[in-house]
Amino acid sequence: MAALDGLPPLGDVIRRHGLDARKALGQNFILDLNLTQKVARTAGSLEDATVFEVGPGPGGLTRAILALGAKKVIAIERDPRCLPALAEVSAHYPGRLEVIEGDALTTDFEALAPAGPVKIIANLPYNVGTQLLVNWLLPRQWPPFWQSLTLMFQKEVGLRIVADEEDDHYGRLGVLCGWRTNAHMAFDIPPQAFTPPPKVTSTVVHLTPNENPIPCSVANLEKVTQAAFGQRRKMLRQSLKPIGGEKLLEKAGIDPQRRAETLSVEEFCRLANSL
Repeated sequence: MAALDGLPPLGDVIRRHGLDARKALGQNFILDLNLTQKVARTAGSLEDATVFEVGPGPGGLTRAILALGAKKVIAIERDPRCLPALAEVSAHYPGRLEVIEGDALTTDFEALAPAGPVKIIANLPYNVGTQLLVNWLLPRQWPPFWQSLTLMFQKEVGLRIVADEEDDHYGRLGVLCGWRTNAHMAFDIPPQAFTPPPKVTSTVVHLTPNENPIPCSVANLEKVTQAAFGQRRKMLRQSLKPIGGEKLLEKAGIDPQRRAETLSVEEFCRLANSL
């Protein structure tokens, strides 16, 4: 891709700017520009789309997104050391890259979103990835401001996102994702693809909004899933005791002897609506 966009190889950029990846920031850089293009292509056509990216680092994924025709990229970067490298990418793509120095966890993406299609594509920092996903699943309005999420996680987190009932990885995150999105794991990325290599395999997950999720209070769904999965090996009549126990289960028409991991998303919504 260096030949395609005329920018220097990422390894050179990292060395020139002294961008050693920092564990405290959850940084692991992908230097293979063919791989970053594969990640970006998972989001589908980027023509006319505005793309939010979190933690662009030296700009490998940013370059892939821009090279594939995104109308604009809005990148949120917490590490000031990366800004000069990103400025070089911005100069190469005039008017198409906006870099915001700040913490993605406190960024109001919804307020920044322009009119037109919005996609989020990111190699998320491991230490904040799950919380960012939850934030994007719980915007002020639904359907959300984004058209799709294409996100990189540790594989264990990816398995939790796509899990459903009877799956060992099923839990609160699987219920939330199953309620509001259609999610699938696109492909795995081995540790050696990163600098420095993490100790775990990563995976790219693609999520699109469920336009008409079951009507349900987010707060009640959080209460029910927290109680149920907080004691997941116990029967529901016991684990749900603090929020209504058998009376709640009877109202929702659910057998009190079942356990949390056997309930479908629809049944969890029934419980939430019965609170």
